[in-house]
Amino acid sequence: MELPVKFLERMENMLGEEYAEFLASYEKERVYGLRINTLKMQAEEALRKLPFQLEPVSWCDTGFYYKEEERPGKSPYHEAGLYYIQEPSAMITAELAQIKPGEKVLDLCAAPGGKTTQIACKLQGEGILVSNEINSARAAILSQNVERMGIKNGIVTNENPKRLSEHFVSYFDKIIVDAPCSGEGMFKKEPIAVAEWSEENVENCAKRQAEILTCAAKMLKPGGRIVYSTCTFAKQENEDTIENFVKENEEFQIISMHRIWPHKEKGEGHFAAVLEKEGEVGTAREILWGRKIEKSLLKQYEEFAKDTLQISFDKEFIMFGDNLYALPAGAPNLDKLKVLRPGLHLGSFKKKRFEPSHALSHALKPEECKHVLNLSYEQLEVLSYLKGETIHKEGEEKGWYLVCVEGIPMGFAKYSNGMFKNHYPKGLRIF
Repeated sequence: MELPVKFLERMENMLGEEYAEFLASYEKERVYGLRINTLKMQAEEALRKLPFQLEPVSWCDTGFYYKEEERPGKSPYHEAGLYYIQEPSAMITAELAQIKPGEKVLDLCAAPGGKTTQIACKLQGEGILVSNEINSARAAILSQNVERMGIKNGIVTNENPKRLSEHFVSYFDKIIVDAPCSGEGMFKKEPIAVAEWSEENVENCAKRQAEILTCAAKMLKPGGRIVYSTCTFAKQENEDTIENFVKENEEFQIISMHRIWPHKEKGEGHFAAVLEKEGEVGTAREILWGRKIEKSLLKQYEEFAKDTLQISFDKEFIMFGDNLYALPAGAPNLDKLKVLRPGLHLGSFKKKRFEPSHALSHALKPEECKHVLNLSYEQLEVLSYLKGETIHKEGEEKGWYLVCVEGIPMGFAKYSNGMFKNHYPKGLRIF
């Protein structure tokens, strides 16, 4: 790999005697990781199901290394959201945040969703998770991953940090800032990062990171915690950015700073810093947002729920067009913000009937549905379902079925006249 000369000169000055070992790390094979989604299943049980050779990641108890040839992204378990494929170094950020169930958490630069889905596992459905991405295309990918992982208390926004900071003043208990950076730690994974690297880009990234941190500071409660991270080696974007921020924001203190080096650990380059804001942990003002749905529509949903579900969503409902969402308890006011996903998408109203969403299927457990079609991992019917094909079977009761692979939900199908009509989304089907 031909690396930028200025980058190599800087790293040699920075690392001294370790430079040769660092340089040699580029000749080694990449490492690959996945993280178990504990919203679906505890890690111990998942490990008994997964047909891969896995090795633990030391800084994340739900993270594991896998071999490239295993290709877990092609498995039905991936489509079911049992795990998230994530670079192992990146798993450290959410671990450092010390997130507890019931907290209000912001993932400020969230796409594609690795840290968001890790935060959601720590919240365990309690509290509020706001995941933001300024780029609309990347925000759509983020929203898809929130859906696949079965996150019930997640809100996805597509805003710039300044707009959010004006809206959520002193609101969050914890904030993750995985800042856009020069991507030096991604050179092995993404060769385009090498082509785009320049000293000027490093400087521009540092300026942008400082602006993002300033916005995050406004949104954090007194007593709250920010974890700032990058996937770059540049001191300008890491230690310098943090130290300058603390000088300008005296209410913050540095708790710790961490680096993962590719020549020392099994992972690519990563930096993370933990910051805390002085003061007692406060309680943010709760503002319910949304509007009640029409009685006739609510009746359609209630009929579906009575016939299909074993649980009820005792939450505030909101309509977006023909789509029905369940807001997280104590949901914040989202008025005038660009919102892709205000909560759990329950489904949509179509010609005097309610049709459940794919998101709802991923947020349910088999015991929460009256009808379940459970497929074996080895059955060809699993692949047929993921291709969108009809499944034929006699003698079942009419209605909506939660389709699972080894007890892990993948989507919905509707049974009638000896066949399961497939409702796996067309855009997700395999060919």
